[in-house]
Amino acid sequence: MSELNYLTKETLEQMKEELNKLKTSGRAEIARQIAEAREKGDLKENAEYDAAKEAQGHHEAKIAQLQAAVMSARVIDVKNIDISKVSVLSKVTVTNLGTKKQVSYQLVSEKEADIKLGKISVTSPIGKGLLGKVVGEVAEVQAPSGTLKFRIDNIAVS
Repeated sequence: MSELNYLTKETLEQMKEELNKLKTSGRAEIARQIAEAREKGDLKENAEYDAAKEAQGHHEAKIAQLQAAVMSARVIDVKNIDISKVSVLSKVTVTNLGTKKQVSYQLVSEKEADIKLGKISVTSPIGKGLLGKVVGEVAEVQAPSGTLKFRIDNIAVS
């Protein structure tokens, strides 16, 4: 059984939309490519057919992965997030005690993680280190470059 994905309602809807698109127009496009390649003759020496079949396999694997993610999703209402400690979907502002730089992260599921948007996975080393901490507490995170120390400055919801 896969682990639970904690998502916002909006993200779950986006995932369902993508799944529907993959199942309908995505499958239809791959079927068209396979039919087109099949018309070109001998399938044993037909690179286009092989490529289309391989694309079909990747497409079906993506559908299966997305279906599993949707099935294991648990919607979290941001109004119900406890901001007394760092938790999933909370936005936390921390100071790196080594560099004295302040940065803000939102802790999200692996599916939503995007470092460019300041969204880090709760399963990442920093995410794991921050979970459950309260304002003023220092989180020690093991990184390849050594131990990083982050002081929790603020916890909010976005």
